[in-house]
Amino acid sequence: MDKKVKKIDRAKIIKKSAEELLFLMGSKAEVEVAKDKENDAFLVNLVTTDETGLLIGRHGETILSIQAVLGMIVKRKLGEWVRLILNVGDWREREEIHLKELASQTAARAKETQEPQALYNLTPAQRRVIHLFLSADPEIETESQGEGKERFLTVRKK
Repeated sequence: MDKKVKKIDRAKIIKKSAEELLFLMGSKAEVEVAKDKENDAFLVNLVTTDETGLLIGRHGETILSIQAVLGMIVKRKLGEWVRLILNVGDWREREEIHLKELASQTAARAKETQEPQALYNLTPAQRRVIHLFLSADPEIETESQGEGKERFLTVRKK
């Protein structure tokens, strides 16, 4: 019973924290929070009609920044890190489709040319999506290389 109460409290704290952050930003977006058991995370969906582009930002930079700040606020309140996945509109879904198409094209090029193919300028979450997607292809292997901002993903034929 205590576990269930704790989860409900987490979701409420995350929702209240997100609402406070959006208020400070001057946003009128509504906040919905749900538990994502598959990814062991909380999905935080910002519902808005006229601020979608503003909250997503160029190449998702704003949504990722809001997610990072919200994560720090929630950690301070809960005393532990909780994985949050922030979404506005259907941005995450569209981003995942784009990354899977990129992964498929890169894998096809690696098979065709027999040369390793590098993908640069990806966030850790984007690299993870590509790693997981291509792990289903028995002919392809992926590897992250480099450090920090110089980190990149290599896709090669086994």
